[in-house]
Amino acid sequence: MERMNAGLNHNWYALYVKSRHEFIAQAELIHKGINNFLPSARKLSQWKDRKKNIEFPLFPGYLFVFIQAYTEDYLKVLKTRGVVNLLSLEPGAPTPIPQEEIDSLRILIESGQNIDIFPQLKEGARVRVKKGPLSGAIGTVVERDEQHLFVVNIDILGRSVGVKIYADDIEVD
Repeated sequence: MERMNAGLNHNWYALYVKSRHEFIAQAELIHKGINNFLPSARKLSQWKDRKKNIEFPLFPGYLFVFIQAYTEDYLKVLKTRGVVNLLSLEPGAPTPIPQEEIDSLRILIESGQNIDIFPQLKEGARVRVKKGPLSGAIGTVVERDEQHLFVVNIDILGRSVGVKIYADDIEVD
């Protein structure tokens, strides 16, 4: 695994791009010589007439760039087709992402394991099911046997019912 040299004041930054422009922005950044990382995975997609393995971004609307803030590269990134902005916790200053997070993400992707995307789930978090047969249901997330369960509580009865659920079927309520 390639580890970037952060000694030159270069950092990883999250780049927000227009909807469905992740691969377009990545190709343009590569053409401009900007080091970037678009975490993606393959998934079987089914249409009415066929099935096909497609590459999809793990974080739709985002990719990562390794640049020095407020330099020529910074401007090149912002002028790239499809790019909206660099993410920041404070207005006007892009927020660096720790190298360890990028390294861990690369390890996870390169492992070849099936990847499931989780909103920042914490046990007990209130969530809403956004697709599938449970669409519209509101409940909580419980972790049992290393799996996430969607649980509906009936407080007055002191009872709960739960089902296994895929993380991309839910959103934080």
